[in-house]
This record gives sequence, structure tokens and C-alpha cells, in this order.
Amino acid sequence: MRALAIVALLLAAPLAAQTALPRLAYTQLRDPDQERQARALMETLRCVVCQGQSIADSDADMAGEMRALVRQRIARGEAPEAVRTWLIARYGDYVSYAPPLRAATLPLWLAPLVLLALGVWLARATFRRR
Repeated sequence: MRALAIVALLLAAPLAAQTALPRLAYTQLRDPDQERQARALMETLRCVVCQGQSIADSDADMAGEMRALVRQRIARGEAPEAVRTWLIARYGDYVSYAPPLRAATLPLWLAPLVLLALGVWLARATFRRR
């Protein structure tokens, strides 16, 4: 009897580990135009727990919740830019792949230029020696 209870608990463990994401995390909106707007917006928003994945591509629970929020707000008739602004206010500039130019985000905008200049300088120095 005890062995049967242990086996039942072991078999039930994977079911308990599944998450209960909102329905709109994986369900498309009925209106194709709204779904297109939501999908386009999701491609431009970064998952806050994944490294470099959009919420459209991520399988993380947080990304699923963010997808559901985007679809809910789009379904209510909010403009995609208003939803983006709300998400940035809620999660910070990091959530956007194109953060606004501010003092806090200046390093994000300048780092690629600095690295490119450094690469050109190193390549030039290497070619000069040869």
C-alpha cells in the first residue's frame, strides 16, 4: 500500500510542476488584425528573464504572462504604442529592444559605437605592422 502511494506521488509530480499561464499566452486573438498588431509588438519586446529573446519567442512563464497582457490590452482596443509605453513603465527600458535615448540608456547606445571604433583601431594597427 505504501509503495502504491509513493508511485502515485511520483507520477503526479510532473503534473504539479506545470504552470497555469493565462489563456492568451498561447491563444491567438480572434480578430486577425489585432493578432497581427499584438504579434508585431511582441517581436519588439524583450523577455525580462531571458537573455536576448523576445516575448514572442520565449517559452518562459514571464514571457507568457507578458504575451497575455499584450493580447488583453490589444483586444480591449488599446494602441500598440500605448501598450509598449505601459510595459516600459512597468518593467523599465530594458523590456524594449529600442530603448529611448536618456542618460540612463546612453551606455546602451554608445557601447556598439565604441566597440566598432575599437575594432577599427585594432585592425588598423595590425595591418600597419604587416
